[in-house]
Amino acid sequence: MEDLIKQAGRMILDGKAAVHDKEGMANFVTDRDIEIQRFLISELSSRFPGCTFFGEEDTEGNEHRTSGHCFFIDPIDGTTNYIFGYHHSCVSVGESLDGNMVAGYVYNPFTDDFYEAKRGQGARLNGQQLNLADRGLEEGITAFGCARYNTQDTDAIFDISKQLYLRSLSLRNGGSAALDLCRAASGANVLYLELMLQPYDYAAASVIIKEAGGVISQINGSPITFSTGCSVLAGAPKAVAEAKEIIADYYRGKNGL
Repeated sequence: MEDLIKQAGRMILDGKAAVHDKEGMANFVTDRDIEIQRFLISELSSRFPGCTFFGEEDTEGNEHRTSGHCFFIDPIDGTTNYIFGYHHSCVSVGESLDGNMVAGYVYNPFTDDFYEAKRGQGARLNGQQLNLADRGLEEGITAFGCARYNTQDTDAIFDISKQLYLRSLSLRNGGSAALDLCRAASGANVLYLELMLQPYDYAAASVIIKEAGGVISQINGSPITFSTGCSVLAGAPKAVAEAKEIIADYYRGKNGL
């Protein structure tokens, strides 16, 4: 799997590709996204006959199957970064077996960073075991994501992020949810927050975070979902608990409670 994911990742480096608009503001797809996803579907289908796919691009009938293998594919997570020359994009592939996430692979070809995890076997970055320290917000950098096409949550994400900024050492927005979640798994970020993501954004990273010793959930503490999109809050257990209090206070204030 490592060789396959890295081969797909190196396709990102093959120069610029034609850009097309998708539904919503600043929501893009390139020919490279489609090329990489088709490559992965072809290769994985030959290795896992009968497997199914939940992909971001050019995949009809996305469904998280609860029998057999299902692969969650984001061929270029951080497409806008890729288009504008930010070297913070990755290939993300999550593997589900009989409805349960069992493995995750995230590769940034620009830095040659390869994150991987298998359920019950730990998480690694470039072959080195990840053991996440349980730190609070004041002990690390927090990170958040906000897509321009999710405009209904603009005030909430920036108001909450301001409070996270005031409680932490600093604040980052990397533009790739998969990579920023993996940074939470490695301890580079103590926390990652986004109010709406899709399963292919976080499926792979969810395994990596858990196997590194971190936690991941929706902002209200509910489990993340793999059949439809949801909010995501992940990182060191202590920081996540503190962030949940900040988020709850924000929404209590909005509701006049």
